[in-house]
Amino acid sequence: MTKLRRIIILIALVLIAGVSVWKFFILPAKKIICTQDVKLCPDGSYVSRIPPNCEFAVCPEQTLSRKVLLYYYNLEKDKDESGNIKCSQDGLVAIEKEISVSETPIQDVINLLLKGKENLTKKEIEQGITTEYPLESFYLVEVNFKEDGTLILKFNDSLNKTSGGSCRVGILWFQIETTVKQFPEVKKVQFLPEELFQP
Repeated sequence: MTKLRRIIILIALVLIAGVSVWKFFILPAKKIICTQDVKLCPDGSYVSRIPPNCEFAVCPEQTLSRKVLLYYYNLEKDKDESGNIKCSQDGLVAIEKEISVSETPIQDVINLLLKGKENLTKKEIEQGITTEYPLESFYLVEVNFKEDGTLILKFNDSLNKTSGGSCRVGILWFQIETTVKQFPEVKKVQFLPEELFQP
């Protein structure tokens, strides 16, 4: 082997060694800094960006839950001393349920309440707890929240199922109103269209 060939091989080996050292030791030491913004996950937690591509980390898969109250009606709790039905909020009974944590808890609670009796256990029904929900073709369309604490709930009631006697419509109204007022930010509830819950 000639001297020139040995020099070329030596230079090639040095270059290969240099590239390897740069690739595996020097390059990784170069710190990549990602922007400090975060992303809100469905479970309420936050994830940040991670190197080297600065993509958001994957949100946790576990589903967190929270306890809420759904308000039903018990006729026996709504009678005065003479046994007359008062048609009041005194007959409302809170039933505790668990829902998944989401960005729309008020909508979730209303939709669960509107499912009606399917949320009640056999024991609760035997205790006289009841509801007229679900009502055919009655469902939540839109939720708006004003800065003064007014919650505006827009429903579809194409078959006028929320109309009827004042006692009946009052209880239907109270069930929704009391259920959403468990959220401290809700100070007042307004229903749309205004024809809803009319005797």
